[in-house]
Amino acid sequence: MEGMKKWTIYAVCLLFVCASMGCKKKGSQEEQPIVKEEVTQDIGIIGTQTQGTGTIAMVEIPEKIPEEIAVINTKFGQMKIRFFENDAPNHVQNFKNLAKQGFYNNTTFHRVIPGFMIQGGDPNTKDDDRLNDGLGGPGSTVRAEFNSHSHQRGIVSMARSSDPNSAGSQFFICVAPATFLDKQYTVFGEVVSGMEVADKIVSVPRDPQDNPLEKVDMTVTVMQK
Repeated sequence: MEGMKKWTIYAVCLLFVCASMGCKKKGSQEEQPIVKEEVTQDIGIIGTQTQGTGTIAMVEIPEKIPEEIAVINTKFGQMKIRFFENDAPNHVQNFKNLAKQGFYNNTTFHRVIPGFMIQGGDPNTKDDDRLNDGLGGPGSTVRAEFNSHSHQRGIVSMARSSDPNSAGSQFFICVAPATFLDKQYTVFGEVVSGMEVADKIVSVPRDPQDNPLEKVDMTVTVMQK
């Protein structure tokens, strides 16, 4: 009888320890990576999907350095972008880091909508499978930095999914005012030269998914102003 009591106490203690430590049943499913769904709304909201672990990037912002600009080269010409360092410092640094690593080179503008914007920066666009265009990213995201800049013609802003903190690498350039996006997407720069290039890109023939029939790829460099 005494032995039965000891085993009962032992079993109860074991159950308590397992509950405290979050013991999993044998064969239980492990935690799966977060996959964000593409957002599609009637107003043509900017959608993107980031595949990975859902990690928020810890962007290291260097001490004061000479002002830098981004230069986007395409077959239609060149666009120069001035950054809003003070208003979206983490997004600016994330974009710069990716550009300096060559991440954007040979990606395309995979979504162009006249009267609205051109969108690019997805690594999936480097291959010939159009079905995955718009679904890729760098594997990490940046927390939202919504600010007072309005989405006017020439504004450069980050694409994201329904999660405000899901911006990764995809960005868009407004070719017309899109103020309904204000304080919902992080504006981090503006085109200061070459908007005629964006106008040419947004006017190319495109498929039903607004993807140009002929690829419009880019190279992106960052240089001192």
